[in-house]
Amino acid sequence: MSSESTIDKDTKDTSHAAEEAEERDESESDGDSSDDAATKPLAMLDAGPKEKVAIDRPSSFSMTMTIARRELAAYFNSVITYIVIGTSMAALGLYFFMYKGGFWQVDRVTMQRMFDSLPWALCGLVIPLFTMRALADEKRVGTIELLITMPVKDSEVILGKYFAALTIVTMQLALVVLYPLAMFKWPWHLGELDWGAFWVGMSGLFFLSAAGTAVGLMYSSFTDSQILSLFATMITLGALFGIGQLSALESLQGWPGDAIAFISLQSRFDPFARGLLDSRAIIYFVSIAVLCLVVAFHALERRKWA
Repeated sequence: MSSESTIDKDTKDTSHAAEEAEERDESESDGDSSDDAATKPLAMLDAGPKEKVAIDRPSSFSMTMTIARRELAAYFNSVITYIVIGTSMAALGLYFFMYKGGFWQVDRVTMQRMFDSLPWALCGLVIPLFTMRALADEKRVGTIELLITMPVKDSEVILGKYFAALTIVTMQLALVVLYPLAMFKWPWHLGELDWGAFWVGMSGLFFLSAAGTAVGLMYSSFTDSQILSLFATMITLGALFGIGQLSALESLQGWPGDAIAFISLQSRFDPFARGLLDSRAIIYFVSIAVLCLVVAFHALERRKWA
């Protein structure tokens, strides 16, 4: 009897000790969790700065070319492009061959008549029509807001649209080369053309187009109206080319004539038309292009922060 009571007492003591041990374990675990909760913010504060997530962004050149290809696709999908190219080629052919006897009246192997008329066509029709929609149409339909919020730089937008417009104008000039090739190479052989002077004249038209395209893009960045951009570009380029004739007047000899000749597109293009490669004229055309592109960039950037 005494042994059974002793066993019962030991069993009770053991169970009581087990319960006390479980209570101690629970209190310790609660203390540990509270300590962890208290020390967790400190651990987070002690942690170093988080690593920046690197975004795999294409290079600026790649982004610029992507925008340029997008713009070229838009040009080729527009009926205006084909109307401008077809009308320009037909008008040039009629003027070169038919107007006042045309090429046949000159009675010598030269393309000077073409170089007299092409700059006017570029400044008054081709360049304004090809650049009027560059940024103005983006503003009109609202896609400019989406474009400037994308991970693309404003400079890449401007350069991409500029290269696309200059490419389409250059294609127009390349088609013009078909006339002398047909006349003096194949299928006709009307004489021996001075091809060196001809290519110098074509390079002058290219540099003139580069400057004029930048002027058109600049005006397109100012407004959301294609018509306003068209006429502003047409008037500006026409005036800059036309004032070259004023410098030849006797009343404007001296420094007034020199100042006008300095800013005139015609005075700068004349050496190319005569077969002379003028480095000062190249610097002038490139300077106008860079200046107008910088102004267009700031116009787009100002709209982004407005």
